[in-house]
Amino acid sequence: MVETKKTKYDTNPLDPEVERKADEAWGSGDSGGSTQQMGGATRPVGAPPPAPTENPRQNVYSEAPTRRYDNPPLEAPYPSVFIPPTYAPPAQYQQQQPNSAYQGGPIVSPPTSRQIPGIGIPEKWALLLAYAPYVGIVVSLLELFLVPRKELRVRFHASQALALHISFLVISTIFGVISAVGGGDLGKILFNILSTVFLVISMARVWQGEPHRIAPLAEPAQWFNQHIEPRNQR
Repeated sequence: MVETKKTKYDTNPLDPEVERKADEAWGSGDSGGSTQQMGGATRPVGAPPPAPTENPRQNVYSEAPTRRYDNPPLEAPYPSVFIPPTYAPPAQYQQQQPNSAYQGGPIVSPPTSRQIPGIGIPEKWALLLAYAPYVGIVVSLLELFLVPRKELRVRFHASQALALHISFLVISTIFGVISAVGGGDLGKILFNILSTVFLVISMARVWQGEPHRIAPLAEPAQWFNQHIEPRNQR
């Protein structure tokens, strides 16, 4: 039987000589010593232990105690780019779109009898007359030219009523042309009745203070409100 050649890496855990061989390999067999546990703080070899000092306490960014980041001091750096700041941004960065404070819904209350600057009539009549049939187009134009921009509610309904009257006028003209060509006035008559009913409903809604915003006319109404400058800015 051929004996397998052994190397120094071949070990047998059942070999009774394995402990002696391990001690000889690690150098503890001759001295008979054991591994000693070292204690104390880690410090560079050959350097004396540092003397107690108050310098770390004076620098709040080196050895400062735990601080709350929901209320950081003014001189503290920004904690992380992934955490939004808890303080409010400066006032110059808070952008507010003009003429967007009132969109036909936030003010839900009956109009008052307060005199509107520029036209000298109560608020409830200024809103009501803007949607009046036949005369509303003239009233809404006068309100946009005379009422200052701070009267958001009046200017909103005036611009919306102006866009509504112009759209009714254009559609009525189209029905008039069709009637002249076709020889029948039924379509024009029905449209005039429906448009008058809608204007009366609009008058009732603004009189009661209900939100009244006509979505298809939002863009032209906003254009009228922005491009018609009032004479009285106060």
